[in-house]
Amino acid sequence: MITDARRREMEDFLQQQIPLTRAMRVRVEDEDLRGLTLSAPLEENHNHLGTAFGGSLAALMMLAGYVFLWLELNNRDAHIVISKSRIKFRSPVRNTLRAVCVRPTPEELEKFRVDFGTEGKAKISLEVSIEQDGQAAANLEGVYVALASVGGQEPGEENKAR
Repeated sequence: MITDARRREMEDFLQQQIPLTRAMRVRVEDEDLRGLTLSAPLEENHNHLGTAFGGSLAALMMLAGYVFLWLELNNRDAHIVISKSRIKFRSPVRNTLRAVCVRPTPEELEKFRVDFGTEGKAKISLEVSIEQDGQAAANLEGVYVALASVGGQEPGEENKAR
């Protein structure tokens, strides 16, 4: 269960780092043993048919993976990006958009943390779904990469000065 203070901190951080989350009105719903859940209202994220816009669904799923890893690393300076993804849209979403990032196995998470700590970079595969009425309306399989900030510089900048 996530505290209100932690939820607000994550939402503020998201709005600072990824301004689109403000327009989408993304909210952190919960983090538990199952994983992390983000939501966004249909009103700001619908298409011409009155159902959820596919781009909003994709963005919310990608964001769920991003937030999940940010929490796992507990490092505001880490640069987390998605390097590869595959999305399958299964059915229209007619209510609140709700993305659930499934918690990887403890072994996968430990490898991710150790690689990040020792190598300054790590990658991990995550599965995220949009849930509606207890069913998956969309699925994302993504490979996320985390890079450590080097002396306050963006990753890769240390080589530009040479």
